[in-house]
Amino acid sequence: MKHGKNYKNAAAKYDLTKKYDVASACKMVQDMKFAKFDETVEAHVSLRLEKNQTVRDTLVFPNQFRGEKKVLVFCKEDKVQEALDAGAAYAGSDEYIEKVKGGWLDFDVCVATPDMMKDVGRLGMVLGRKGLMPNPKTGTVTPDVGKAVAELKKGRTEFRADKGGVVHIAVGKCSMDTEKVVENISTLISEVGRKKPAGSSAGFVQSVSISSSMGPGVWVDIKEGE
Repeated sequence: MKHGKNYKNAAAKYDLTKKYDVASACKMVQDMKFAKFDETVEAHVSLRLEKNQTVRDTLVFPNQFRGEKKVLVFCKEDKVQEALDAGAAYAGSDEYIEKVKGGWLDFDVCVATPDMMKDVGRLGMVLGRKGLMPNPKTGTVTPDVGKAVAELKKGRTEFRADKGGVVHIAVGKCSMDTEKVVENISTLISEVGRKKPAGSSAGFVQSVSISSSMGPGVWVDIKEGE
């Protein structure tokens, strides 16, 4: 991949072949930022996964860096007020299913009670393509809609390994205090480590790198970061 002058100048500041402790890596990423906007700090965690193994879960970062999510809850009438009281933007059943069928997507995440999934499942062509389909593995299919909404409002975020076994996820902003980004990365590494599939060999977390949206990556010494 070809890189521009700004990228090359940023990469020339440090030895990017080495590994650094989390705090040093974060400071380097923030120092190498060159875009005029507030770049996102991204983490890339490479996992040792056997064939047919995957890793998928959610976490709540200790330090939030995104705006509040607009939550839609698919539920029967008896759960509507609970969802709204917890901070959901919308809550209901048939009326919202019909709206989504019509292409309405004015929300960031969906929650559904188990008894609604038969109907919500029919929205797969719409929600699935956008990555919005509720899923028990990510805590978005649950009878406890109040708890689910509250956690999502606090910033609960899904992480999952791609086909190459790498988890790509935003962990902060370049404008944040370095300590806060470090805490978020440490939380990520800890949570991903906890999802190690049974029977996996040693060295489950193979490598970790971080970068800004536009900048070069920095390798993290995961022994230091765990």
